[in-house]
Amino acid sequence: MSISITQMTRRFGQTEVLRGVDLTVGKGELVALLGPSGSGKTTLLRIISGLDWPDSGQLRVAGEDWLSKRAEQRRTGFVFQHYALFPHMKVRDNIAFGLTVLPREQRPSAAQIRTKVEELLQFLQIPQLADRYPSELSGGQRQRVALGRALAIDPEVLLLDEPFGALDAQVRRDLRRWLREVHEATGTTTIFVTHDQEEAFELADRVVVMGAGQIEQIGRPEEIYDNPATPFTASFLGLTVEIRVTLQAGRAVAPGIDASALALRDLPDGPATLFLRPSDIAPVADPEGAFIVTESLSTGALHRLRLEGPGNCIIEAELPRRAGAPGLAAGTKVRLRPETGQIFPGAARLTSRAA
Repeated sequence: MSISITQMTRRFGQTEVLRGVDLTVGKGELVALLGPSGSGKTTLLRIISGLDWPDSGQLRVAGEDWLSKRAEQRRTGFVFQHYALFPHMKVRDNIAFGLTVLPREQRPSAAQIRTKVEELLQFLQIPQLADRYPSELSGGQRQRVALGRALAIDPEVLLLDEPFGALDAQVRRDLRRWLREVHEATGTTTIFVTHDQEEAFELADRVVVMGAGQIEQIGRPEEIYDNPATPFTASFLGLTVEIRVTLQAGRAVAPGIDASALALRDLPDGPATLFLRPSDIAPVADPEGAFIVTESLSTGALHRLRLEGPGNCIIEAELPRRAGAPGLAAGTKVRLRPETGQIFPGAARLTSRAA
């Protein structure tokens, strides 16, 4: 089912949690809402599900006004971060729960419910867990059961709120691949919330970057990663080094910066900010360089340099450790050659920083 959200607002007291959100999700699409805590992601998800209501705006699914429907009328499947399984029910009963509480005229027969549960147990690759209780399952297994319960009602829309947030890194990676396979097999229109950039980029057809209650950028994962449209998106996606520059005929100019590798920008001359990832900076030893290495550390896979330059600019650069950092010990003067980056008009903060 296609979803259309228009000028959605939500306020809690004096705090604007959603500020005029417009979003369209295509039928069968998997979309990630990506952003930091407090950006409005979960509030938007709850409004779609019927667990919360906006102060203004429209929500239409397949052309129908969903704000006129109660939560139980919307036929959404909702998967929470902490599973929310019923501890006193076995796995098969947890999966069947949504079907057993449907209105009588919509409720399948007991035999049909058993058949549906068996199909889902096989589909989710957990038939051996059918008669266990949630306390007897691992985190990854519980999340599969939670997804099975959401899918049992054949939802028009599947909503997932930080579905892998409580799991360790390896299990998260395994379940991400599995969830993508489940989505492709079911074709259900799906929206999931995450603050994990890697998770959003690996899973989603499109990524919606949210910040402070509004949408900063929408696009395919590679589009957003390579071309962040706003300073907020750039910083959130790892371009955490900010350097004051001056734009002259589309070229960034600053003491100690060799910006010749950067593409010319169609921006007006004047003050601007160059956003870089630490791994996009190539420090080159230069006795006349305007930056100085103040710290040189190895983190295993990476060689990390701390650099100080004009205007109280403090940054970090990262180089592959096996490539080495010849001649870049503490005290070395260097010039910086950014390999790629984003430029936005306006001044940077006083101190640039890397994550």
